[in-house]
Amino acid sequence: MSALVVYESCFGNTALVARSVGDGIATHMPVRVCSVTCLDDHGTDGEDLVVIGGPTHAFAMSRPQTRRDAMERLGDRPVDQAGIREFIDRLAPARSMQLYATFDTRADNVRHLPGSAAHSAARALRHNGHRVVDRGASFYVAGVEGPLLPYERDRAREWGERVALRAEELLQRA
Repeated sequence: MSALVVYESCFGNTALVARSVGDGIATHMPVRVCSVTCLDDHGTDGEDLVVIGGPTHAFAMSRPQTRRDAMERLGDRPVDQAGIREFIDRLAPARSMQLYATFDTRADNVRHLPGSAAHSAARALRHNGHRVVDRGASFYVAGVEGPLLPYERDRAREWGERVALRAEELLQRA
């Protein structure tokens, strides 16, 4: 069994969470952690578990416009790059044994508002016939740009361990 953690990150917080999730998964199986923009041509071909994470923009997964807005907020020249929404759209038809989980980062000051990139990603995966083993987890940042709240990296590592255990369980039953 092996896993892939693929993420989209504008301010670097989701990348930190992705690495922590990967550390948790690594206690149970080999794992690769890759930015969606750096993922090689092999994509998700060989992994049994694929964990997808991104920032919550406008109560869901980012879109080209919300990514441009984030880059402008940083003072960077906007670039056209794909995010997890486009990654999910490009996924090959569901393999019966490939499992998915999702996570997101969200601003702590809007914790009570509905909408989550993790939940919308899980919904898109299920809609395309993929098997989602976790409803999705949210990890919190201070304000819009961060930093991550102090305990979130530990929580991400623990969540990664739980997802890996759940995936092992399901794959052994199959």
